[in-house]
Amino acid sequence: MLGSYLDRLRETAPLVHCITNYVTANDVANLLLACGASPILSDEPSDAAEVTACTRGLCLNLGTMKSWSVDSMLAAGEEAARLGHPILLDPVGVGASSLRRTAAGLLLDRLPVACIRGNLSEIAVLAGLDVESRGVDTGRGGQSTETVCTLARELAKARGCVVALTGQTDVVTDGDRTYLIGNGCPEMGRVTGAGCQLSALAAAFLAASPGASLEAAAAAVCAMGLAGEIALARQAPGDGNATLRCRIIDAVYHMDGHTLNKGARYEIR
Repeated sequence: MLGSYLDRLRETAPLVHCITNYVTANDVANLLLACGASPILSDEPSDAAEVTACTRGLCLNLGTMKSWSVDSMLAAGEEAARLGHPILLDPVGVGASSLRRTAAGLLLDRLPVACIRGNLSEIAVLAGLDVESRGVDTGRGGQSTETVCTLARELAKARGCVVALTGQTDVVTDGDRTYLIGNGCPEMGRVTGAGCQLSALAAAFLAASPGASLEAAAAAVCAMGLAGEIALARQAPGDGNATLRCRIIDAVYHMDGHTLNKGARYEIR
């Protein structure tokens, strides 16, 4: 059951290095604390590798690219690879600019990424499809679930990693086995950085269970979606997306393996 991966995360309390989107860095850090992990954030190239050496997992997020971002990510990633620690890549807005496409390609070519977490347009770009992207666009563009599954599986096989494609139905696959996940709610799309938080959460799950990347990533996706459902159910008249953001973090804070097992909705193909 996927709940055991959350219990293991809380037991091991891994320190996770996030080179992430500064728009959502505070929420990312708080979500990691809520799940039982510990965050550390450094995007200084001369600091990144040394910081990574103290941690058990690495989350690389392209959300707010800067001139030195790739150097920092490569330095951190190479150190994580040396130590055998899992690396998660969140290719935020990869279709929006050549800088992002080049950076994502370089990171995937140079680093043993354990998991790629992105939306449909981002995963499609990484798979080499010519798609239109509106930055962090999360639209499915009318694609069938089977088409989306095929896309995720092909990228997972090509890159030798787990792909977590999030959308109306989330798809988590290693190219052979695939989890189709039904947790979550549309209102999460009105919370800035819900995807960034999920990526950090998945990095923590991977750090706690490095030998089970597929199941750990699926557990993280279920947990985040379930947290959104719980948060929405607790909204009161007059509450908006700012309150929902806080309630999502609170829901993760109070979640345990039993709650996740009870609320997770998925099938395996």
